[in-house]
Amino acid sequence: MSVLGLCFQCQKSLQFSEKKVSFREECPHCHADVHVCKNCEFYDPKAYNECRESSADRVTEKERANYCEYFQISSGTATQDRAAALKAAADALFKKS
Repeated sequence: MSVLGLCFQCQKSLQFSEKKVSFREECPHCHADVHVCKNCEFYDPKAYNECRESSADRVTEKERANYCEYFQISSGTATQDRAAALKAAADALFKKS
């Protein structure tokens, strides 16, 4: 089973052979740590401790590798969809007549 993710740093696609991502995994494109809060399915800047998983320990450095057992690689599609929607709204707002 292949698992797809998206690197928070370079926004390039990541592919893993299994659901569990190693604590030491690096992005093959930009060499950023992969097992970080910003790559996690539970990461949410608006949530308490920026995490939707209530049982997870607090992690202060969201862009550095951590040992959170609840980590699940995020596909990044929600972030991409939101970014595309914001760009479309900005384009419509500043569209020249």
